Amino acid sequence: MYIQITEMGPIARRYFVKNGFDGSMTMLGIIVGAWVVNVTQPEIVVTAGLGACLAMGISGISGAYMTERAERKRDLKELESAMITKLDDCVISDATRFVSFYAAIIDGGSPIVTALISLSPFFLLLHGLIAVQGAYLASLLVTLITLFMLGVYLGKVAKENALLYGFQTLIAGVATVAIALLLGAA
Repeated sequence: MYIQITEMGPIARRYFVKNGFDGSMTMLGIIVGAWVVNVTQPEIVVTAGLGACLAMGISGISGAYMTERAERKRDLKELESAMITKLDDCVISDATRFVSFYAAIIDGGSPIVTALISLSPFFLLLHGLIAVQGAYLASLLVTLITLFMLGVYLGKVAKENALLYGFQTLIAGVATVAIALLLGAA
């Protein structure tokens, strides 16, 4: 109900996809960079990845909370001014508070989830379940699949060709890998 009252649904979708994309692309850069310089200790990749994941999560949670809270408070004050009454302790003020937290969780949680998906093969490597090169290849594959699926989701939201959107986000990931590999070869 609070999401409907505040029309937060479309904003949350944008936060989810945009920051999920950021989480995947950041991990893609870390993973390809580590691969190019021949990092063979999974602890290095996992620690760097988790550090970036933590930073993105905290940034998303705090940034979205403060931004949404400020925007929602402004909207509430404008409504109060138009109605010439205080709206404390009503469903609108409750909804305003709730969506600030909701936005923060979506904004900060999305890059954490996608980053952890990208790092998952390295967790397997830490436990000796796959080889180093297998972890790099699997990580690249799951990250590119994640990017593709985010694009498919956007295509469905837009009610357009979901596969085309998927390929567009996939191309962004492949371009990132290619550029990183070229920079590493230089």
